[in-house]
Amino acid sequence: MSPTPISKFTLEGREFFVKRDDFVDPYLAGNKFRKLHTLLQTPKDTYHKIISYGGTQSNAMLAISALCKQKEWEFIYYSKPISQTQEDANIGNLFLAKKLGMQHIQVSNEGYRDTINSLGLNLEEKSFIIHQGGAVLEAQDGLNLLASEILEQSPPVKAVATPSGTGTTALYLALNLKEYRVYTVPCVGDSKYLQTQMLSLVKEIPKNLIILEPKKKYHFASLYETFYKMYKKTMEAGIEFDLLYAPSMWECLLEQTNEKILYIHSGGVTGNSSMLQRYAKKSYFIK
Repeated sequence: MSPTPISKFTLEGREFFVKRDDFVDPYLAGNKFRKLHTLLQTPKDTYHKIISYGGTQSNAMLAISALCKQKEWEFIYYSKPISQTQEDANIGNLFLAKKLGMQHIQVSNEGYRDTINSLGLNLEEKSFIIHQGGAVLEAQDGLNLLASEILEQSPPVKAVATPSGTGTTALYLALNLKEYRVYTVPCVGDSKYLQTQMLSLVKEIPKNLIILEPKKKYHFASLYETFYKMYKKTMEAGIEFDLLYAPSMWECLLEQTNEKILYIHSGGVTGNSSMLQRYAKKSYFIK
């Protein structure tokens, strides 16, 4: 596959560059495409079942569904209970993932952690577990490839940025792009949580990895007027980003940096339809 292109992007009068990993595939794109690179290269007779878990708005969930559809693997996904409205929705990542063949199993809030912890026990032959968000060592090869593409394309920057759930993408980029500053923002939990996730993969967080802390505490997947306004600004500037991770990253970049930066597009725009539907029900929805 050829390297994904880099676009110029002007936001609030500042010039940025965007690595267009959202162009890879409608469902299997962005950092999830990179994290699943090794499995994409794996012969399909290696596995017959993939197991994962997490939230039902997850971009990783949809990407794994697309991967399993392509490989003809069974895909089982565990989550905490969801509402009947979510279950019946005909838009969004959960709907698309189930349409691709994903089996969705809901586990009670009380039993969820024990269920997840037991997934690896007595694992069936030719089954493989992908941990939440794709935070596995197998993600390294695809992220190494992303770093190699950036070095090859040599954009006129000395910093890259990518928002973080588990921090896997930011971590491996920092390890491979030692001459670049790598900016990230914790979108699930705080900086301490993010550092803990990274330290489950490496012994030490590289010094060129800079975690920007949002001025306001945001709860993941909640609705915020500032997020919606940032989404609209980036749309008007010419590129659609996701509504879960990107707004906080762009907010921090505009407030806390002043240099030219390469933003790694994380994909995830398939989930925007359901998020926009939720925003439409709020009084601050702006047309």
